[in-house]
Amino acid sequence: MPKTKSIYGVHPGVLLMQQWIATLKDKTGRSLDEWLALVKKKGPKDETRARDWLKAEHGLGTNAASWIAGRAFRSEVETGEPDQYLAAAETYVEDMFAGKRAHLRPLYDALLKAGLAAGKDVKACPCKTIVPIYRKHVIAQIKPATNARIDFGLALGDTKKTPKRLVDTGGYAKKDRITHAFAIASPADIDDELKRWLKTAYDRDA
Repeated sequence: MPKTKSIYGVHPGVLLMQQWIATLKDKTGRSLDEWLALVKKKGPKDETRARDWLKAEHGLGTNAASWIAGRAFRSEVETGEPDQYLAAAETYVEDMFAGKRAHLRPLYDALLKAGLAAGKDVKACPCKTIVPIYRKHVIAQIKPATNARIDFGLALGDTKKTPKRLVDTGGYAKKDRITHAFAIASPADIDDELKRWLKTAYDRDA
């Protein structure tokens, strides 16, 4: 569990990484630290060749080899620690709404508040370019689309009867979670209609 207090939740990918690290020795015979020490002592001296070496010489799968090699050569690769992720999450949001998009930050804060109010089991897990909002799965997404607009995406499946301003993104046909979006350019756009459709997305993920 994270020690850091944050408005954000730990991304599911980080939790999966923790599980992977915890079972790595049982699955491969070496812990993460032992694999990193082996790469640094005996492996090739660049990430790409180290990845290939881990696969060819030690029988690791592509994902495991890529992650170990990346961790060995790039300090910015996340370690799977919740506190590290939460610190990075704050930076992701600051960077998303810096410079010409700084004026969009109040809209982001209002959308985040609305998203987290959808239910007690909801959490927001920032990535570098978007902020997904999860129940069991992603139910909504905050994405700065331009310097003047944020897109507030919703996971509504094959829902067809929606208001004109709730645009079908084509996500359902592409098997994406986010299928519809509101264009948010002012506080007035974050209205009761948006919140009702957010509640619909929340209920669909029960």
